Amino acid sequence: MKKNFKIIKVGEARKEKSKTKNWSRYVTKHSFALDLEEGVFTWDNPRKIAESLKRSSEASLNRKGTPFQSAMSMLNFYINRAGKNLKPKRKRILERAKIELRKLFKT
Repeated sequence: MKKNFKIIKVGEARKEKSKTKNWSRYVTKHSFALDLEEGVFTWDNPRKIAESLKRSSEASLNRKGTPFQSAMSMLNFYINRAGKNLKPKRKRILERAKIELRKLFKT
């Protein structure tokens, strides 16, 4: 059995690593799954965040699941992407936005 090995130069290895390291930044910047209103995750009103996500997910033609799944997925993606850098107050607002989203979609 013959094994194939890829020979890469040192600079290429760094490029490969940086691509995998910053995948979520790339997705956030280049994904066209939802067209979100600018700054939606910085708003202080959970209901308005949920309403905006609902509008965006219902208007999108590029989603794979239901509008609810798409909206909730985008919200979770943002929360998970922020990780430990998300301030407790902001996280509470976004967690409340999840509750509002469930209410809006009646799930």
